[in-house]
Amino acid sequence: MGKLYIVPTPIGNLEDITLRALRILKEVDLILAEDTRTSGKLLHHYSIGTPMQSHHMHNEHRTVENIVKKLQAGENIALISDAGTPAISDPGFLLTRACVESGIEVDCLPGATAFVPALVNSGLPNDKFVFEGFLPVKKGRQTRFLLLAEETRSIILYESPHKLVKTLSHFVTYFGADRQVSVSREISKMYEETIRGTAAEVLAHFTKTPPKGEIVIVVAGKK
Repeated sequence: MGKLYIVPTPIGNLEDITLRALRILKEVDLILAEDTRTSGKLLHHYSIGTPMQSHHMHNEHRTVENIVKKLQAGENIALISDAGTPAISDPGFLLTRACVESGIEVDCLPGATAFVPALVNSGLPNDKFVFEGFLPVKKGRQTRFLLLAEETRSIILYESPHKLVKTLSHFVTYFGADRQVSVSREISKMYEETIRGTAAEVLAHFTKTPPKGEIVIVVAGKK
């Protein structure tokens, strides 16, 4: 019986990967990658020649069964995403669940994930928090905001650049203009920045300065 390794990869700076992760990626029989072109750059940088196979949200339902068979046959396989820890708003849950149900050992390595540095860097309470990932785009979005408006813990969200201003405007509507917000973008990259302030202030900033890159939002809980 083989083993499935869940291997976090850098969210920006290529140095943000552990020595153990590099060793595992070299030793396994196969690497499952969200985008083989993106992951190929990382593997090339560290001279890792392990074969790769595509495993993403559009094909994971079809590929899980075959991957489980490979593991049962004795292959050791590593799962990576384009950046960060697999299964955190990325593919990985379905395969992990299938392995657990089949009695296959799963080993998740510690490593990079975007929401932890964003939360710590926000200056908002981090002793208790709720991770929401990406909010619904249309159906259920208003319902989610109404529920989150009553949340007393710090709230962590992922958002795309072209939807950030709309989401911040919803904060003003549902949470109030004075709710404290922190927006971190391009974490660990050259143009990393964090903008903090009230929902109204942060909205004004990004309305004037359109955002780019990967974005994590942290919102203070209701007092």
